[in-house]
Amino acid sequence: MRHPFEPANLIAGLTATAVGTAYVLDAVGLWHAPGPWLFLAIPAGLLASGITAAAWAIVRRRHTDSRP
Repeated sequence: MRHPFEPANLIAGLTATAVGTAYVLDAVGLWHAPGPWLFLAIPAGLLASGITAAAWAIVRRRHTDSRP
């Protein structure tokens, strides 16, 4: 069974993956992660995910209302 596409989940997952990768690279010593930017990346990603979810809900509602 296929799941419906949820762009908000995609954005949240990509944000978490990017922050996690940055922390791992910093821990291994391959890259120095700027602390405040990583700390602010999670709330920024969640905000972007919320805005995307709201926009996606509006698009889906208008799409289903226009069907005959």
